[in-house]
Amino acid sequence: MDELVFAPKRWQRSRAHWQVGFTLIELLVVLAILALLAGLVGPRVLDQLGGAKAKTARVQIAEIEQALDLFKLDVGRYPTTQEGLDALVRRPGNLSAWNGPYLKKGLPTDPWGHPYQYRNPGQMGPVDVFSLGADGQPGGEGENADIYAQ
Repeated sequence: MDELVFAPKRWQRSRAHWQVGFTLIELLVVLAILALLAGLVGPRVLDQLGGAKAKTARVQIAEIEQALDLFKLDVGRYPTTQEGLDALVRRPGNLSAWNGPYLKKGLPTDPWGHPYQYRNPGQMGPVDVFSLGADGQPGGEGENADIYAQ
């Protein structure tokens, strides 16, 4: 039993000289590999994030259009451009046939924090509901492009 507890002095000396850990070169190689992976994967992840925001906007626009259809069924017409999408959550004027609010959670903003745009009459259909994209300006390309439900 004593032999297991007390190791020979020769083994203790050699263990004291043995260093456990990584060298600076090994750490630099690992960091370089991680930087290369981040450079290759990072842009693809950011592209997917932008695409997800556009998909979210399309889904929200479709929900707003359904609420507009319910408004039309009750009132007999779509809200005017002046009444805007606010007519879906607050009674415009003194419409007695208004049976809202038509959006239970209120009027959402687009994924970039801008209000959705509304036009009556529309250019794409009877009415247009759309987002101006990431830049909040008409037109644009990529993530800055206008987004419609279609």
